[in-house]
Amino acid sequence: MSTHDLTVPVAAPATPWRQRLGTMVPILVLAPSLAASFIYVFVFTLWTLYLSLSSSSLMPTYGLVGLDNYASLWANRRWNIAYTNLFLFSGFYIVGSMAIGLLLAILIDQRVRGEAVWRTIFLYPLAVSFIVTGTVWSWLYNPVDGIQAFVRGLGWTDFSFALTANRNTAIYAVIITGIWQSSGFAMALFLAGLRSVDPDLVKAAQIDGASVSRTYRKVILPTIAPIFLAVAVIQIQFAIKTFDLVAALTRGGPGVSTTFPAIYVYDLMFQRGQIGEGAAAAMMMLAALAVVLVPYSLWIVWRRRAEGRNG
Repeated sequence: MSTHDLTVPVAAPATPWRQRLGTMVPILVLAPSLAASFIYVFVFTLWTLYLSLSSSSLMPTYGLVGLDNYASLWANRRWNIAYTNLFLFSGFYIVGSMAIGLLLAILIDQRVRGEAVWRTIFLYPLAVSFIVTGTVWSWLYNPVDGIQAFVRGLGWTDFSFALTANRNTAIYAVIITGIWQSSGFAMALFLAGLRSVDPDLVKAAQIDGASVSRTYRKVILPTIAPIFLAVAVIQIQFAIKTFDLVAALTRGGPGVSTTFPAIYVYDLMFQRGQIGEGAAAAMMMLAALAVVLVPYSLWIVWRRRAEGRNG
């Protein structure tokens, strides 16, 4: 065998330390946040689940009682009212905010003068926290100092606008306030979707003689159908976790007419000292979120895989 047949392996060039450092920096920066998120979401969720199955009262204990806390929870009239209010609020809140948001997006999509100003005005409520929104609207609903007092001062002495003072209308005051807060958010997403529609589709519809309303109904809105689903899912999350808006606006009253699950969880855990039952209520809220988020996540994964196969 000649010496020319022998091959000497060449060592791979060493990775420069700056390149290795550049690779590690993003991992080091994200690691604390990822670790905190894992502990906050998964570890605390499992701990809450364990507490919901325990005999915990004022302080956590670890004697298991099975599903007794869940049975006690669903036997409680106030919890049933809270869950009923959640479905009532969610239905009107989601449909109302999406309808108004879509209408505003279509109006702005007509290239109106001062478009940037209108977008800012409609998005402004989103920059205000729910606690501030609830506080301000509670002043407006106040029959002594709010809208009712103002209109009566103008001469309409029979005018009545005391929604939060009546247990039959207080829930609708919460719904109106929530819609005012979230319509701008829906508008922004819908407007982004409208601006992403292929202009050739719109021109083709116009050439065929379709009116503006028919173009939106038959061409544009079906094209942005996934955005409707995304907006609905996000709004459902807001609705299920509603706490600060109700706490500032009605505090769950009059009576228990505007009690929501989050309000009831807070009351059980921090005012009544019933940690086990409060944890059970929190797990029921998590279950409601899972019913919405899990199918949506699976649909997103399926859609991306389908797009990958078609692409």
